[in-house]
Amino acid sequence: MNEQRMSTRDGVLRAAERVAAILPPTPLLPVEIDGVRLWAKAEMLQPIGAFKIRGAWHRLFALTAEESARGVVGVSSGNHAQGVAWAARRLGIAATIVMPTDAPQTKIDATRALGAEVVLYDRPGGEDRDEVAARLVAASGATLVHAFADPWVIEGQGSAGIEIETQLGRAPSRIIACCGGGGLTAGLALACPDSAVVPVEPVGWDMVGQALVAGEVVKVGAHPPATICDALQPPATREINLAVLRGRAEPGVTVTDDEVRAAQRFAFARLRLVVEPGGAAALAAALAGKVPLDGDTVVMLTGGNVDPAAYAATIAAK
Repeated sequence: MNEQRMSTRDGVLRAAERVAAILPPTPLLPVEIDGVRLWAKAEMLQPIGAFKIRGAWHRLFALTAEESARGVVGVSSGNHAQGVAWAARRLGIAATIVMPTDAPQTKIDATRALGAEVVLYDRPGGEDRDEVAARLVAASGATLVHAFADPWVIEGQGSAGIEIETQLGRAPSRIIACCGGGGLTAGLALACPDSAVVPVEPVGWDMVGQALVAGEVVKVGAHPPATICDALQPPATREINLAVLRGRAEPGVTVTDDEVRAAQRFAFARLRLVVEPGGAAALAAALAGKVPLDGDTVVMLTGGNVDPAAYAATIAAK
């Protein structure tokens, strides 16, 4: 899992250079919430519709020729899957992605369309995705590209923070980030050491928040609540993420499905942006008054790969 190597801010700066060489910056858009004018980072406008392209590109670009020849294996409900598939296709590397059977079909189809092989596992039935990936790695000798517990991936996600500081012209006071396993949050903490970093997770899936309170990795319970945030459902964070986030992140910010849907409607109506549930969690926390806001606050809008029918129903609701 490459946990022997720690992520660094120098690594984030290298990642930012690599990302800037192939992708334009995503917009930093002004938005007003409760009379406060703050900023939204529109990562759904990436070529794959999510920030995950950053970490995937930095990781795959760092592979040796021998590693590239053996291919890569990723584990994802969809956005990291597409990031790895996109980077692999551009670099000529074979990619296999382990995805849950209950992932949005649009994400599965998009991953396959990018040329990756998709191996499905039964998340609702309790099948362990990491065990599935480990078997594939053992059989092929491929490199595992973990969605959040890989040092290069963490650094790549942090490149968004370097962009934010450049666009804002200063360090933001705080960055509110949608959080699954903590890869983006950790990357932002490294990129912006003078900014508060606020991870936002679905109710019942706050594995980063709980781990920060406990001081150690905490696994999700046997019967976690359902959530529409399919991208934010890791069973646990990892020590590599906690090592960065201890003393840097503010734990305990969770959002409900209703708050997330309200954020999706807000983004559509006020910003003219399509945001998926997991990508709207940070905005949901801001709109619900769960995080202090000021003119230097940045809200991460992390993905826009929606299920068309579910999104239409959300937008149509009052």
